[in-house]
Amino acid sequence: MLSLYPPMEPHRTGWLPVDDDHTIYWEESGNPKGIPVLGLHGGPGGGSNPKTRRYFDPNLYRIILFDQRGSGKSLPFGDITHNTTEHLVHDIDRLRHHFKIKKWLLFGSSWGSTLALVYGQRYPESCLGFILRGIFLARDLDINWFTYKTRHFYPEAWNSFVNFLQPSERHNVLAAYFNYLMDPDPSVHRPAARSFRRYEAELLTLLPKEESLEFVEEDKVSLGAAKLGVYYFLNKCFLQPDQILKNMKAISALPAYIIQGRYDMLCPPLAAYELSESWPNSKLSILPCAGHSSKDPGIQDALVDATHNFALRS
Repeated sequence: MLSLYPPMEPHRTGWLPVDDDHTIYWEESGNPKGIPVLGLHGGPGGGSNPKTRRYFDPNLYRIILFDQRGSGKSLPFGDITHNTTEHLVHDIDRLRHHFKIKKWLLFGSSWGSTLALVYGQRYPESCLGFILRGIFLARDLDINWFTYKTRHFYPEAWNSFVNFLQPSERHNVLAAYFNYLMDPDPSVHRPAARSFRRYEAELLTLLPKEESLEFVEEDKVSLGAAKLGVYYFLNKCFLQPDQILKNMKAISALPAYIIQGRYDMLCPPLAAYELSESWPNSKLSILPCAGHSSKDPGIQDALVDATHNFALRS
């Protein structure tokens, strides 16, 4: 069992203009001559987390993190203009060229796993492999689970989430939230952002943790993440029906570690299982006492083990 590597600071940071509207923030840490790895954050709209660096041995890995369009330190924050999965995939390859990397490992959690898979299927020749956690395949059933089906397990959280809306708005929860979030009046969009993010936070960990609700209170972060999340979900994440599983042949020969909490309420384990079944070169680990959060038992150890094992085989 391996613990997280010590905290480290990036040795390079910067911003990369990707079109006339967006400039994305990036950072690099670890060994400049090590195995290149790109960390893909969740959300959409979540922003990169410094803790991601600590899953990798800094002597063995060249660790690159970035904030997706509209997220984190990228500019303009929370902007949905020219912001689709296709744009994000192109941004990733722009970063690869920017760093002069031929192939890299994709490390993604939740929405980051979605983006890693879509990128890999578009650019398989640019991938060394994948380490993925909390699989989200962005199908209708996955989005509907988040929006409606969790009430079977978290009726209190779901009722608070839906009861924020007027009764006449509850037939289309995502569309109603989007209208509130896009309203320029802070007295309208701020409460909507907090309600949406609190709902996510309630489902994040297997057991309630007060610290998982902390990020809800930051108005700017909550608004950007909620706006992007709802915008992507309303548009079916800009993917064709069952797009990822239908295109697995493109990356089936590449190695993958798939790590999943048994009681993940945001991204239930069926998606991870189906992905693994369609990926002969993958290894699936379903952790028996974990939900969605990387802080749940066993998740961190499994991720560090995966990066360690990938380095050994490289």
